[in-house]
Amino acid sequence: MNDPTGTCIRFFYFDVAHAVSVHDWIIEHSGGLSGIKDIGQLASPLEHIQNDWYYSEMEDKLTHLVFSINKNHAFNDGNKRSSLALGAYFLELNGFDYVVKRFVKEMENIAVWVADNVIDKDLLHRIICSVIYEDEYSESIKLAIVEAVEVAEQLNR
Repeated sequence: MNDPTGTCIRFFYFDVAHAVSVHDWIIEHSGGLSGIKDIGQLASPLEHIQNDWYYSEMEDKLTHLVFSINKNHAFNDGNKRSSLALGAYFLELNGFDYVVKRFVKEMENIAVWVADNVIDKDLLHRIICSVIYEDEYSESIKLAIVEAVEVAEQLNR
């Protein structure tokens, strides 16, 4: 991928073994059922985000990573927590360490709503772009989140 000046931007990635070790650490320190349910559901998004034809920008890669780990249930437990931790690590690896604390804070509730099908991948992408590049959510993103939550609440009544 190239930045606007034409300079090639190189992304850094982590492998399945690192993702599993992060997950195991999370389960050990916060509780839950250890183990992997489907290693392919973990390996696939880690490989796919390396394809710059499909995921050319940081926010595209991060969205796919977080969404896939959250929704595909590669692990027996801790998928939401692992999606946040691995997303934060991916940010840090790629020089976005200044936004990691905000990412973790903002994404805590978002991860639950993604898992519950309240927030879809497109809205997650908009949220992640905002977290990375803006000081706070725009009014349109705030409204989209509120509307998504209201729709989910009406469906659950």
